Amino acid sequence: MNLKSMLEEKLTPIAYKLATNKVLIAIRNGLALSMPLVMAGSLLMIIASFPVQQWKDWLKLTGIATYLWKGVDSSFGLVSLVAAFGIAYDFAKQHDVDGISAGIISIGSFITLTPFVQDKEQGMAGVPTKFLGASGLFVAIIIALLSTLIFIWFIKRNIQITLPDTVPPAVARSFSGIIPGIVIISAWLVLFAGLEAAGLPNLHLLIQEVLGKPVSLFTNNLLGTCVVAGLNGLFWFVGVHGADTVHTFFGPTWTANIQANMDAFMAGKPLPYIVTNPFMMNFVYLGGGGATLGLVIVLAVLARRKGASKQAKALVPITFAPGIFNINEPTIFGVPIVLNFKLLIPFVVTPIVNAIITYTTMSIGLVPLTMAMATWTMPPVLSGFFVTGSIRGSILQVVLIIIDVLIYMPFVLNLEQGYKKMEMENGEVK
Repeated sequence: MNLKSMLEEKLTPIAYKLATNKVLIAIRNGLALSMPLVMAGSLLMIIASFPVQQWKDWLKLTGIATYLWKGVDSSFGLVSLVAAFGIAYDFAKQHDVDGISAGIISIGSFITLTPFVQDKEQGMAGVPTKFLGASGLFVAIIIALLSTLIFIWFIKRNIQITLPDTVPPAVARSFSGIIPGIVIISAWLVLFAGLEAAGLPNLHLLIQEVLGKPVSLFTNNLLGTCVVAGLNGLFWFVGVHGADTVHTFFGPTWTANIQANMDAFMAGKPLPYIVTNPFMMNFVYLGGGGATLGLVIVLAVLARRKGASKQAKALVPITFAPGIFNINEPTIFGVPIVLNFKLLIPFVVTPIVNAIITYTTMSIGLVPLTMAMATWTMPPVLSGFFVTGSIRGSILQVVLIIIDVLIYMPFVLNLEQGYKKMEMENGEVK
């Protein structure tokens, strides 16, 4: 069995099952729902911490800084709450039941399991933003999935309050969720009370120990990061969305890491994590999965040469501009990269090289650690400054792009020769 057959027969079925798994799809879509908040919080943080001392002094003097940081807490600090709704909503919709009711019950369950902060003097209680933000993601994911599974069980067995068809759908929907909602939230309340009575930590802290630490041990080191980057490339290579499969497992950890970095930055403490969401998206995957920005640059340069293949010239308009914005599906399926063994090595190796260089430069202090989130479509150089708050982040991206170009160059040259040979055989070149 050759390598191509092995990948098609062994890896492709596994990748397909992961990519179509309802749980993983719900997690992916639910987390994506919080991206507007993440971007808003990151932008406010960049404004509040722009690396010009006079600017920061002025913000502090005028009191604007206080409101900017409140905006950060009010956006990025609600990621888990939004995820609790989004994951439950998507998971329920995939099972053809009411997503809104499932999402609302999931939020109630999440809050039920989150300890309150008590102010006895004022007679008030509140929910700490620490658990509403990325630190509560593991609980949000688990609660959303389990709560929705129970909700689906009730609805599928028609254990619900059913109103006549004449009742407006919104009212009928709210009544149908009453019975499962009471059962689900009561069950979580019993668990919360049981943990307190036993003198155990709350569920957030327990899950961070049981699930968070093992995943963090794997992803928060260079070896684990390289493995994830390589697997992402292999899945893309067989035609399955790498980020939708591999990153669903590790994305919550990276998001929690960037939240911890943001919290440390706000507190004036050293940033604790190197590997974060922007570390992966804005440095490891330059141009998208496989770090294909280097590929499209080489292809664009070759297409301008006299005697370039028609295929190369046709590919540049549909790959170069999207590649600048980290959109590389046109490249992956247009070149193509999928099952194209001429590009397997650079497609898998290039992100790993980027990870090694980025991790090393950040670990020794040449480049600041990431402390903000940029949208995944933000072009390199600009995003490097945005996520690190330093021009050194942009310089690192430039260096990585040059290295990526050099890695891809011999393979793209070989690909171009294949294009030209095929066109000559087909009589397209005189």
